[in-house]
Amino acid sequence: MENICNEETHALIKSTSHNGSNTHTHSLFHRSCSESKKLWQIAAPSIFTRLAMFSITVVTQSFAGHLADLDLAAISIACTVLISITFGFMLGMASALETLCGQAYGAGNHRMLGVYLQRSWVVLSLSSILMLPLFVFATPLLKLVGQPVAVAEQAGLVAVWLIPFHLSFPFQFTLQRFLQCQLKTGIVAWVSGVALAIHVLVSLVLVYRMRVGIVGTALSIGFSWWLSVLGMLGYTLFGGCPYSWTGFSAEAFVGLWEFFKLSLASGVMLALENFYYRLLLIVSGYMHNTEIAIDALSVCVTIFGWESMVPLAFLGATGVRVANELGAGNAKGAKFATVVSVVNTVVVGFIFWLVIVFFNKNLALIFTSSSSVIQMVNDLAMLLAFTVLLNCIQPVLSGVAVGCGRQAVVAYINIGSYYLVGIPLGVLLGWLLPSNVVAMWSGMMSGTVVQTLILATITMKYDWEKEVQKVQILIEEEATCNQ
Repeated sequence: MENICNEETHALIKSTSHNGSNTHTHSLFHRSCSESKKLWQIAAPSIFTRLAMFSITVVTQSFAGHLADLDLAAISIACTVLISITFGFMLGMASALETLCGQAYGAGNHRMLGVYLQRSWVVLSLSSILMLPLFVFATPLLKLVGQPVAVAEQAGLVAVWLIPFHLSFPFQFTLQRFLQCQLKTGIVAWVSGVALAIHVLVSLVLVYRMRVGIVGTALSIGFSWWLSVLGMLGYTLFGGCPYSWTGFSAEAFVGLWEFFKLSLASGVMLALENFYYRLLLIVSGYMHNTEIAIDALSVCVTIFGWESMVPLAFLGATGVRVANELGAGNAKGAKFATVVSVVNTVVVGFIFWLVIVFFNKNLALIFTSSSSVIQMVNDLAMLLAFTVLLNCIQPVLSGVAVGCGRQAVVAYINIGSYYLVGIPLGVLLGWLLPSNVVAMWSGMMSGTVVQTLILATITMKYDWEKEVQKVQILIEEEATCNQ
């Protein structure tokens, strides 16, 4: 009898333990699905927005590529070297809004979102003006770094007509983040989609009907980006954000130095990252068959940049989710949001890896009909696929840092990983090995590996309770200053 009772008790304990395990697993699954849904509500429209806006440049390069090889090389150099510097820097500066607006929204302090937006306009507009010499003196700068004379002069011409495009960045990036932090990503996606559709039509008219050439293609980019800015600005100013936009305020000029320091750290963080692989285009100026090398690398870098819009969208979405949870005082929620974001972006990165591996022979056809360029792109396709795969985790880890306001830390990591490890090793391998493009690219990938490992280690060691306390202190200080 005693044995029977013991067996029944053991069975009951085992059953209870099993049910408890199932309940925990079931709960974890539902929590993961819920967090993924919140993440994708921000990331999905943001992915579409970033792809649409980046595709405006890709469409322009495609039209230029069918004009002449020199035109493709010129606009590729102007867009993927000069614009990538200002694009990355201004995009990074705007990510300060992901920290501040995300935390304010999580804390329920909606009015401050509008104030932060206006501060960003002041800081980023001044910064964009200070960067104009890059475009005005593009030709001598490109010659200085070894670009062929013909390519440098044509790229310099394009650069001047890209100035309106550059001046749209302070408003484009800040309005996107302002709306994104309030989960109003749908309107941003709609505006971007309309801007892309109009850009295709305008490009067709300018290039094939009016035959304005490379200048027309450059101007069309700026026109389309400003069209997107006006759409988002109209929505914001005329009733789309009644709680977060209460009109222009003198508070926009308060605390500008602190805002500038956070924005500067964010700008350096993303500019260094965005420009890293673009250095391959500069190095290509020293190779044989220069125009073919530039065209092939520009195609690969453009595809890489196109795909990077997806991890960058996850960077923004992760920053918003982490900032929201920290602003709401939920340390465990911030940690869980980090884990879910990493898993999602790895899956997406692997899908892109498969696409590039299986469709590598068709990639270059989007941009050119030159058989020599197509062949070189095919040779680089596998390397491109692994670069895309490696680059899928790091933006999310950077997004966690953005949500915590630790952009300066990531900036230092980027400098060390990319410019003290990746580039020296890439140059060394490029000099030692016969296939210099592949060798240098492979060496530069090591910088991405080092960066990802460091960021992963730092993220795993975060004390989330302390991060919550820091955010609460900042929110209280901001409230005190505005009284």
